[in-house]
Amino acid sequence: MNTHCAQSDFFRFFRSWVAAPLRVAAVAPSGPVLARLMTREISPAVGPVLELGPGTGVFTRALLERGVPESDLTLVEFGPEFASLLAGRFPQARVVSLDAARIVEAGLFEVGSVGAVVSGLPLLSMPQDKVAAILGGAFTALRPDGAFYQFTYGPRCPVAAAILASHGLRATRIGRALRNIPPASVYRISRGTSVDTTLMADSHAPV
Repeated sequence: MNTHCAQSDFFRFFRSWVAAPLRVAAVAPSGPVLARLMTREISPAVGPVLELGPGTGVFTRALLERGVPESDLTLVEFGPEFASLLAGRFPQARVVSLDAARIVEAGLFEVGSVGAVVSGLPLLSMPQDKVAAILGGAFTALRPDGAFYQFTYGPRCPVAAAILASHGLRATRIGRALRNIPPASVYRISRGTSVDTTLMADSHAPV
């Protein structure tokens, strides 16, 4: 992305944060280091890929750089200002203006047909029942071996231990993006019978 476009995205993101801080929950788009970490386990063979809360498309571009076909991407973005931007930037992707908690209700995918979910959602600023609905919908769409990738600026996984346990999920931190502003950690959430409680979220932890 060129400098002018990056600056434009920053100001667009900042304005959206000022207008709705709980919905956007970050003053600037994620950086390229975090984007590469979020997408490094996803190959073209994984598709289709569902992206939740793509914002200006930083993770979307990283997926394309990984070789994932644009036509294999479904971008679910609640904010109308970002949804229209994404539709213009990624015309071959499916862009849906929708609350991420309503994936199943919207019938976007057949059960068990998605290879990976990449989430830019501010889960720690959401009510726990909504987080549970988002995870439940995502894992209904995901294949048995599929994974949900989530970043956080906090010290632990942003999904509470109780939610992970109730869905039979486990969270593994796959890396840190220390050069991101602010520094962030990335978690892979997948199906499993055991949960590493040392990585679980405290519902009062920072976003």
